[in-house]
Amino acid sequence: MGRPVWPLRPLPDGRGEVWRWNLGAVAELPAARAGLRARLDGVGFPRDPEDQAAERLVLAFDELASNALRHGESPVVATVIAGSGGWLLDVSDRAADAMPTPAVGRDPAQGGLGLYLVARLSVAHGWYVDSGCKHVWACLPTTIQDREPAYS
Repeated sequence: MGRPVWPLRPLPDGRGEVWRWNLGAVAELPAARAGLRARLDGVGFPRDPEDQAAERLVLAFDELASNALRHGESPVVATVIAGSGGWLLDVSDRAADAMPTPAVGRDPAQGGLGLYLVARLSVAHGWYVDSGCKHVWACLPTTIQDREPAYS
């Protein structure tokens, strides 16, 4: 099994309802997560019985947004495009020269495993730079299935 990586790759085309949060501080994440859950409750996507797919999206949203807020430069914008087959999550910040770097050789108790986690939860992931902003993105399915995680 390969190691999840965060490849330089353009954002895939996403069509669907667009939800966006402008974030200025980590302290704003609980309200953003609550807003995302409220949006998810208002859409008619197929859901698994325990709503694991929606919770995986919320977890990925939190991981990428908190990374941008802690390691990037403001403004941070988190966008979710809710399409018929899944969600496209895109988080941007102004640290265009700082590529997302998964932690290597770190004790898991110290954290820093968010990029690995998001890579495992997603069916595709990547990052790119556009107009002076770094964008880190992931595609997450609306249902949980037995599948191999997305690796490059």
